[in-house]
Amino acid sequence: MNWGALLSLGAQALSRNRMRSALTVLGIVIGVAAVIATLAIGQGARAAVQAQIRALGANTLTVLPGTVTAGGARGGMGGITTMTIEDATAIKNEVPAIEMVAPTVRTVAQTVYGNANWSTSIQGTTPDFAAIRQWPVDKGVFITDSDVRGAAKVAVLGSNVAKELFGEDDPVGAIVRIKDIPFKVVGVLTSKGGQGFGGNNDDVAIVPITTAQRRLLGITHVNSILTSVVSESQVNSAGDQISDLLRIRHRIRPGDNDDFFIFTLLEIASSAEQTSKVMTLLLASVAAVSLLVGGIGIMNIMLVSVTERTREIGIRRAIGARRRDILMQFLLESAFLSLAGGALGVLLGIAAASLVSQLARWPTVVQPGAVMLAFGFASLVGLFFGFYPARRASLLDPIEALRYE
Repeated sequence: MNWGALLSLGAQALSRNRMRSALTVLGIVIGVAAVIATLAIGQGARAAVQAQIRALGANTLTVLPGTVTAGGARGGMGGITTMTIEDATAIKNEVPAIEMVAPTVRTVAQTVYGNANWSTSIQGTTPDFAAIRQWPVDKGVFITDSDVRGAAKVAVLGSNVAKELFGEDDPVGAIVRIKDIPFKVVGVLTSKGGQGFGGNNDDVAIVPITTAQRRLLGITHVNSILTSVVSESQVNSAGDQISDLLRIRHRIRPGDNDDFFIFTLLEIASSAEQTSKVMTLLLASVAAVSLLVGGIGIMNIMLVSVTERTREIGIRRAIGARRRDILMQFLLESAFLSLAGGALGVLLGIAAASLVSQLARWPTVVQPGAVMLAFGFASLVGLFFGFYPARRASLLDPIEALRYE
């Protein structure tokens, strides 16, 4: 028999039991849709995490104060106050792999304008901060070197702070009070969006580091030193060079512990990438189980179909149909069920991913490779689970089949 005749016979057989065929296809539909949707959610989560890390600045390396030991008791990271602006200057001048450096100090304070007030993070830093964090201003200007040298009372507001204090008005040129000290607003940062490490990126007010040290905090040390490395390939070597330089500057003897800690965003990005991959594979594996269940459903229905059509198989064998013809007919039926379920599942999976993105505000990424993988796996499942019923049908004895009631 030719392929056209086999396809026609298979379509007729399936159409005789439309409800049963539809329910059988449903298992494959749900399996494929679940795989595509979970992979899309996993890929979207990975992309979102990577975007947040990139928002903190590319090729960045941060130096933080280390632990401190006093009277046999060890304090946590940040307990030492030996890091200074001079350390930051030395790193910029003496480490070739470092392109930009921004020492920072941090505090939390109430920011007041007129009758409005807002508690926010206050960061004292230098002009390189905006370039390292890839954070341009939306209105006005960023702090300048002359502001740092003169400890000027100027501030650059994050978009969230500007909105809370000024609403839709332009804050540039206005005077806000931070810890009862007047600061002139010289700029507003563009919105970073989302949540960064330690809170909302946009909930911040930036002032010159010297102003923060002298007028807001009364300190001479810095809380961290943010640096930008020339390229990703030099991040590790830059970290080693900074470590060697600071050990010399802080007179740390060989064998003694560092009084600082260095971490890179590449390490965070790598860890986040691995975690996202594991979670995505786990979700996809769980969803793939439903595909196997759908395949078992196909086998069950095809076995029932073989039993119901035993006499039909005997008649076809008696008038000249070969075993191969019977085998191919039932294989085509199971393949049609799996392919139809796969196609509908792809559409449903893409729609589900889009719905999650719109309703839950969760980013999703539907990749063509994931669609092809789910559809191909569904097709293989249909053929694999349909082979046994098809082979059983082809091996029926024609005489016994004709006698079957």
